[in-house]
This record gives sequence, C-alpha cells and structure tokens, in this order.
Amino acid sequence: MIYLLVREFLPWLEANGLGFLRVFNFVIFQTTAAALVSFLTVLLTGERVIRWLRLQKIGDGATFDQAQMDELMKSKKGTPTMGGVLIIGAIALSTLLLADLSNFYVKMALICLVWLGGVGAVDDWLKLTAGRRAGSRDGLTTLEKLLFQVGLAALLGFFTYHWGSAVPATHTFYVPFLKPEYFSLELSATVFIVLTILVITGASNAVNLTDGLDGLASGTMAITSFAFLVLALIIGDVVLSRTLLYHHISAADQMAVLAGAMMGACLGFLWFNCNPARVFMGDTGSLALGGLIGYIAIVIRQELMLFIIGGIFVAEAVSVLIQIGYFKYTRKRFGEGRRVFLMAPLHHHFQRKGWAETQVVVRFWLIGAMLAALAIATIKLR
Repeated sequence: MIYLLVREFLPWLEANGLGFLRVFNFVIFQTTAAALVSFLTVLLTGERVIRWLRLQKIGDGATFDQAQMDELMKSKKGTPTMGGVLIIGAIALSTLLLADLSNFYVKMALICLVWLGGVGAVDDWLKLTAGRRAGSRDGLTTLEKLLFQVGLAALLGFFTYHWGSAVPATHTFYVPFLKPEYFSLELSATVFIVLTILVITGASNAVNLTDGLDGLASGTMAITSFAFLVLALIIGDVVLSRTLLYHHISAADQMAVLAGAMMGACLGFLWFNCNPARVFMGDTGSLALGGLIGYIAIVIRQELMLFIIGGIFVAEAVSVLIQIGYFKYTRKRFGEGRRVFLMAPLHHHFQRKGWAETQVVVRFWLIGAMLAALAIATIKLR
C-alpha cells in the first residue's frame, strides 16, 4: 500500500520536501522494513493472543503413542496452540503495507498464505476443542488436508505459469551449482503444475512435521527465509542476476519482501516459542509457512535450492516416510512391524537417544544455518 501511494504521489512528495519517502520504492528497504514490521507486530501482539488462546482453552495435549515420549513432553500439556495466527497476521500486515500490491506474485503469495493458514486453523480448532464439543470431529483427515493443499497448488501453478508465459525464464527448471547454459529444462504447463503441487504440498507438510519441539520450526524457517530473501533479491534484479550468471525474472524481487516478512515473523514468534514455549504455532502456522516458502521457490525457479536450504525439513519428512514404509513392509514380510528410527519425525529419534530438547533444536538450527550458507556460497561457485 505504501509502495503504491509513494509511486503515485512521488512528484507531490518531492515538491513538498518529502522526497525521502521514495525509499519505500526500493526493494531492499521494503524487505528490511517488512522484517522489522513483522517482528514488532508479533512481539507487541503476542501476549494478548496467547491470553486469548488460553481463554479459549486451545491447548496442546502433548500425547504420543510411546510412554517414554509422553513423560518427556508432559510439561507441554496445555500450552496454547494456534499461535500461527500471530505469524500469518504479521506477514499479511507487513506485506499489505510494504509490498507492491499490484505485483501478480505478491497477490498469489497472499492467497497461498491465507488459504493454507485457514486449512491449518480449521484443523487446529477442530482437534484442540473436540473435548468440549460432544460428538464433534477430531481435526481434518489427512485426505482432506491433502485435497486443500493440492487444490491450492494446482491453481497457483496454473495461473503462475500462464501469467509468465511471455518470459521463458519463468518456465525453466534450473539446477544449483550449474550455469543456465550448462543445464536448463523448459517445462510444459502440465509439468510445471505438477512440480508446483509437489513443492508446495511437500514443503507445507515437511514444515508441519518439523514443528514438534520448542523453537525448532520457527528458528529453522527464519534461517530458510533469509536465504531465499537473498536469492529473490538477486534473481529479481536485472544487473545482479546477469553479474552472478543467474536467470532474471522481473517482478520476482517482491518475493524478497515476503521472505523478509516471514523471517521477521518467525523471529518474533521465537520470542514466545523458545524453550520453555509459551505458545505453539500449530498447523495454522506450519502449513502456511511451508506452503509460502514453497511458492517463493517456484516463482524464483529455485525448487532444488529449497531442497538444500530446507534440508532439515526434508530430513524430517523423509524420516517419517521411511519409518512408515519400513514398518508396513516388515509387518507384511515378517508378521510384525519394525522401525528404523526410535521414533519419527527425526527430532524425536534424537530425544529418545538421550539428547535434551534444547540440544536437538540448537543442533538442527546449526545444520540449517550451514545448509543456508552452502546455498548462498553457490551463488559465486556457479
């Protein structure tokens, strides 16, 4: 909103000594301001939202299928969940204030944020208030959530592909570490939409699985958002992209504003979510954050880079797939199910091995930071 107002009234602002407001039309300033606004929004509204969630009795049950894990996590029982409304609200507010709202990608990103946040909120509300609503549902089914995720991703993929049909770079599949002239693949509409579904749905569920320990998902997502902020600034800038041998996608620089808003919101949320957590983001926040970072990766054509930067999320999701797949296979083969990990997702495996919760979280943050550093280093390695 501010971006459009300054652009529209810039001559008047300059004539009246307010020309300095033109900084709101520079993407680096927009991105920095978005991070600050998101952070402060969560910080200033967090206490009130947590109190409201407590009044609504939207608290985590902290129950698992294993007695040892129930004992380890018993202190979390009753901690307010659905704190993701803080994150979504902060990202939406800072984007509406500071991003270019005429930008197609910004509009689609906001739809992604609100849609997946809404799906997560419905699931959290049904699940966490089931005890006080006789005969009510205990959350959305896995199939229902998948249908909403896939439906959204298909729509985003369809409109994003056709909006950028005049720019070849928006339909090309790139490989990290390699210059575009060494390897790039032009995608058809069908392949582009399928890829969008896989990335957005996969990222959304991967972040959701990671959200199991105090500060783990929010801290890791803050690191991931920063890395994509850098990539979006480079790919959206015609000079930087050419200098660093990246493909240029006009209008993609506004994805840096979204990434900055995500980073600020996650850092602000970490203020309340660090151990011992006073609030959890729940599906409301995790589904929306994962889907949004997935959409940013699609827009700037860095899907494989998301696989590297978000390595923690990938490891968490893969651990669950391996655990379930191996358990079903061994049950069919040997008559009893066996497990690869002591417990999945992966962070619970390390808890069961004796790591303290803070050790797991900080070590996963460190790995996430190193993966982000590796990804940023590839900018020059290419």
